Amino acid sequence: MPALHIAPPATDEDFMRIALQLAQEAALIGEVPVGAVVVKDGVVIGRGSNAPIAGHDPSAHAEIRAMRDAAARLGNYRLTGCTLYVTLEPCAMCAGAIQHARIARLVFGAHDYKTGACGSVIDLMAEEKLNHHTTVESGLLAEECSATLTQFFAERRRQQKAEKPGDN
Repeated sequence: MPALHIAPPATDEDFMRIALQLAQEAALIGEVPVGAVVVKDGVVIGRGSNAPIAGHDPSAHAEIRAMRDAAARLGNYRLTGCTLYVTLEPCAMCAGAIQHARIARLVFGAHDYKTGACGSVIDLMAEEKLNHHTTVESGLLAEECSATLTQFFAERRRQQKAEKPGDN
């Protein structure tokens, strides 16, 4: 009887690469390239990419969409024991939703020095008065996550400049 090949467990980097792929998909449709996945027991149970423009929905951030997907699969709005991987530091809205969902661990790539709510501008995850505390790890594949955003916005500026009559 041949031996069974068992794949090694996925790593944090593997899950962040899935989130990066989702970010690239968002960029292709003109959304800010942010991707997120929710993982429980080594299995991706939720996926999301930014879609506020396409969905006419200000809450359609990658994190929210990934948590909605995971909650629907689990049949529970509480995502205890889950890890959320996201390419960009969550904003205040997403940080609040992460806490309400009871996400155990958050791993993000690039810091957001304009709206980041997990340490860059404010740190909602460290607020002692809140009743749930998510463990936060930052900087995983930060250069790749940041480059995805930088390239997207550089291209957007080039397109806007090209569209302005008389500025060429």
